[in-house]
Amino acid sequence: MAVNASAVKELREKTGAGMLDCKKALEEANGDLTRAAELLREKGLSAAANKAGRIATEGLVESYIHAGGRIGVLVEVNCETDFVAKTDQFREFVKDIAMQIAAANPKFVRREEVPSEELDKEREILKAQALNEGKPAHIVDKMVEGRISKYYEEYCLLEQTFIKNPDKTISVLLNEKVSAIGENISIRRFVRYELGEGLEKKQDNFVEEVMSQAKL
Repeated sequence: MAVNASAVKELREKTGAGMLDCKKALEEANGDLTRAAELLREKGLSAAANKAGRIATEGLVESYIHAGGRIGVLVEVNCETDFVAKTDQFREFVKDIAMQIAAANPKFVRREEVPSEELDKEREILKAQALNEGKPAHIVDKMVEGRISKYYEEYCLLEQTFIKNPDKTISVLLNEKVSAIGENISIRRFVRYELGEGLEKKQDNFVEEVMSQAKL
C-alpha cells in the first residue's frame, strides 16, 4: 500500500531507522505504525535494536506512592551512563513507568518472564471457556492463542497501553526514548504493593485515580 510522508517521518523519529527502511516497513505493515516499528526491530534496522545489546548498568530506582499510601511501587530502569541517568528526560521516563505500574498493575516486565506453568494453566482455562461457549473444536486453539495475546497485553508491562497516551504501548515508548537519548535503556524489575492486597475489599479504578492524582 502507499504510505504518506508524515507517517514515514513519524516512524523515523520513533525508531531512528532510515527513511527508505521506514517506508518499506510501513508498506509491509499496511500503515500500522506499531507493527512497522516492530518489523524494524526484528530486522535490526531501528536505533533501538542496534543499541539493545549494549550493557546498561547505570540508571535509577524510582518510587511512586499513590495518594494516602494505598499503593507503592519501586522500579529499576537501567541506562548506559550516569550522565544520562541524571537527565530530566530519563528521570521523567522512569517516573512514567513507576506510575504505569501503580495504575495498570502488571505482573511481569516482558512476556518471556511469564512462567510456562502459568501459561499452560491459562491455556487450559481459556480452552474450557471457548468450548463452553460452544465454539467449534477446530478453531478453539486459534482462539486460545488470540486470548493469550490479550493476557500478555494485560499483565506484561512492555505490552500494556501507556496510561498517558493510549495510542502507544510501553514498548513503543521505550524505543522512542532509546532513539531520543541515544543509549540502551532497560526496564529491569519492579515491585508493587497494594494496601490490603489479598484481603477482600471493594474494587477500585486505579488508572483513573493515578491519573487524577498526577493531574493528567
